[in-house]
Amino acid sequence: MLEIGRVHTLLISEIDESGAHLPFGDEMLLLPHREVSRTMHVGQELDVFVYRGRQDRLVGTLTPPAAQVDEFALLRVSQANNFGAFLDWGLDKELLVPFAEQPERMKIDRYYLVRVCLDNSGRLIGSARIERHLEIEHLDLTVGQEVDLLLWKLTDLGAKVIINNRYGGLLYRDELTKDMGRGITVKGYIKRVREDYLIDVTLKKVGKAGREDSRQFLLEYLQSEGGVVALTDKSSPGEIEALLGLSKKAFKRAVGALYKEGLIALEEQQIRLK
Repeated sequence: MLEIGRVHTLLISEIDESGAHLPFGDEMLLLPHREVSRTMHVGQELDVFVYRGRQDRLVGTLTPPAAQVDEFALLRVSQANNFGAFLDWGLDKELLVPFAEQPERMKIDRYYLVRVCLDNSGRLIGSARIERHLEIEHLDLTVGQEVDLLLWKLTDLGAKVIINNRYGGLLYRDELTKDMGRGITVKGYIKRVREDYLIDVTLKKVGKAGREDSRQFLLEYLQSEGGVVALTDKSSPGEIEALLGLSKKAFKRAVGALYKEGLIALEEQQIRLK
């Protein structure tokens, strides 16, 4: 389906001094001359981000902006006027956030998390009313599923996150690090989907996959360190975290799994690979 605000693979039908022309549905899209290389030719396919430029002309670019339609991004306000705020998102034509889509009046040079949307006239606009765009029912998620997380807002409990550009979730404070600020994207996992459709996420693999990962990690660590690690089940969580980067719970699971398999010996001040 051809949709404005997304990257599409299109075919060059003509090249002239204004640029390359590519059919887009019933309209003709212009790839401006500055983006046309000498090697381009009629019949060539290009991956083009499609938007409406000045005078409502359908325009393409080979360099996509910070977000496509239905995606979120943290963007800087470059200017404001009577129509709203204009955000720098990587295109010549800045992204307009109308006043109706601003929960609070946006200020120049500040950064805001927005969702790229199509308005009723087919124009690309931004919306800072984040919760309005998050799905709250019919969640297509399972516990343990790997997902993309966008940190949205810090709270007393941790960080509100946007999951796969669709759902809202919570990453608890004990998993946050100093470099994880608003707008950061990370990989995570679904920890729990509550009956009220609230979603808890984690940065650590959960379930069987997580248990197998910590077991394998400890085994490989022992193999690389001469078969010995100076930790026991009585070691403090801080000692375990500093040496292995594992929580004490994950460490004890890994030790238990390797011990049951007969791969390690538990000694008074260390664990040794058999």
